[in-house]
Amino acid sequence: MQREQIESNTFQVGLVQVYTGEGKGKTTAALGLALRAVGHGLKVIMIQFPKRDLNWGEHLFIDKYHPFEIVQLNNRNIIHQPNGELRSLARQTLAYAGEMLFEGHHHVVILDEILTAIDARLLEISDVMNLINMKPDWVELVLTGRSAPREIQKRADLVTEMLMIKHPFAEGIKPRQGIDY
Repeated sequence: MQREQIESNTFQVGLVQVYTGEGKGKTTAALGLALRAVGHGLKVIMIQFPKRDLNWGEHLFIDKYHPFEIVQLNNRNIIHQPNGELRSLARQTLAYAGEMLFEGHHHVVILDEILTAIDARLLEISDVMNLINMKPDWVELVLTGRSAPREIQKRADLVTEMLMIKHPFAEGIKPRQGIDY
C-alpha cells in the first residue's frame, strides 16, 4: 500500500501551516513551498477551493512540467454563481481534500483559499478543524486564504499573516498576466 510506503520513508513530522491576511502572496508562498518539497523528492498536491476562473500561471506551469498536481473542481467562472452552488462546490472540494488526506499519498497537501471559503460562509470552521485533526502525522498541511479564524490559528504550527501596505489595484492598475495571475 502506498500510504505505508510514504509513512515509513518519511523521517519528519508534518506540521500545519497557515498563510493568511489581506496582503498578496498567500498562494505564492504555498507554491514556493511546493516547489521546494518537490525538489527534495516529496509528493505534493494543491487543492484549490472556489476562486476566480483566470488563466492562472501556476496551472500553465503545472500542465507543462508536471512537478506536482493542482486540482480545482470548478472549471468555470464562479463570480456569478449563486451562493448555493458555491457552497456545494466548496463542500465537494472539502470532501476531495479529506479523501486525499486520508489516502496518504502526498507528503504536502495545500488547501488553497480554504480560509476564504470559511470567510465567505461556504464552509464552517469545524469542517476545517476536522480536516486538520484527520491529517496523518507525516503530512505537511498548508491552508491559505484571508481571515484565518482564531481557532485555526491556535491549532496551526506556523501562521504567517500577509499585510497589505500598498497595492497597485488601489491605483486602478488591473491584474497583470504572468505577475498577478
